[in-house]
Amino acid sequence: MKTLISRGKARIDKERLILAVAAPLLAIIAALVVTAVIIAATGKDPFAAFSDMVTYGSASDSQVYILNKATTYYLAGVAVAIGFRMNLFNIGVDGQYRLAAFVAAVLGGALTLPGWLSIPLIMLAAMATGALWAAIAGILKVTRGVSEVIATIMLNAIATAIIAYLLQPEQLGQLDDAGTLVSTKPLPKSSYFFAMDAGPAGQVWGFIVIAVLVGIAYWFVLGRTRFGFDLRTVGQSESAAAASGVSVKKMIATSMIISGAVAGLVGMPTLLNDSHQYDNSFPVGLGFTGIAIALLGRNHPVGIALGALLWGFLERTTNHLEFQGYDKEILGVIQGVIVLCVVIAYEVVRRYGLKRQQQRVGAELAAQAAAVRTDKQEVAG
Repeated sequence: MKTLISRGKARIDKERLILAVAAPLLAIIAALVVTAVIIAATGKDPFAAFSDMVTYGSASDSQVYILNKATTYYLAGVAVAIGFRMNLFNIGVDGQYRLAAFVAAVLGGALTLPGWLSIPLIMLAAMATGALWAAIAGILKVTRGVSEVIATIMLNAIATAIIAYLLQPEQLGQLDDAGTLVSTKPLPKSSYFFAMDAGPAGQVWGFIVIAVLVGIAYWFVLGRTRFGFDLRTVGQSESAAAASGVSVKKMIATSMIISGAVAGLVGMPTLLNDSHQYDNSFPVGLGFTGIAIALLGRNHPVGIALGALLWGFLERTTNHLEFQGYDKEILGVIQGVIVLCVVIAYEVVRRYGLKRQQQRVGAELAAQAAAVRTDKQEVAG
């Protein structure tokens, strides 16, 4: 009996491994096929496009660009994934990180402290702002039953209006010498985050270290702590979590606050490593990119990292394709196709795995019933 059980466990583990590998492979193959068909429909050679993307993306300057972009995208993906693990759709990451970056830029421009003190203060201010802005949606949900989707969409619009008002030269903004760019007061050089020199290829933003630490913390808290277990339990079944003594409302509010705090860090790589001020050219839409990356990575820290790198690679290489005569909309098409293929592939594999599990359970029950009948016959004989 023990031998049969061990063989059964080995078979289950092998099937799980195969299914885990099959889903991303199926998604990649499907995405390549669909993308190739779309490129061919525009009258271009898809194989030449793919070859150009790989060649250009392998260049050292492209690798630096991809890593820097992936740093920001990874933080956005983790912020969204925290909500997803709770079955919450925090679509407000976009407003949370922009408002947080603006507040952090204003604070950073006013500080005259040494870097070892001002940089942590700037980051804490950003996290606090993002957490407070996300807490509004969390409180509305647990106290009034307001959908977090509706609340965060409205909060995005409010954040945009607040930033636009406060960024005026009459308020907290200032015009550059040319009179064309409105920005906050630039950060002093002591508040610049460190960067790693990559030679002629450029500099890798040092904030990638913070992104890695955030990923480790995300993995540990959600996978190795009681809080993470409770959070995942509420996401899977609120009634079961409540029956086990978990405060569902408290977990909803807490997860929104944590998601907002991580969202507050999304703009920090750009602020501390690149622009050193908040202006009209500050990147927008990163929250929605984080949704796609969280879906690509299946809310897993490693998967999100791979999704962020893939997104950075696509952005870098498809922008280059435009200069090679390809349609500029190809980036959006490829990104959309990849997300759809990943979602569909994982759902197909999930349903197949569920079917296999049901068949396996049925076979084991049938085998146990047969063994019981055999034992009874032997006893009767």
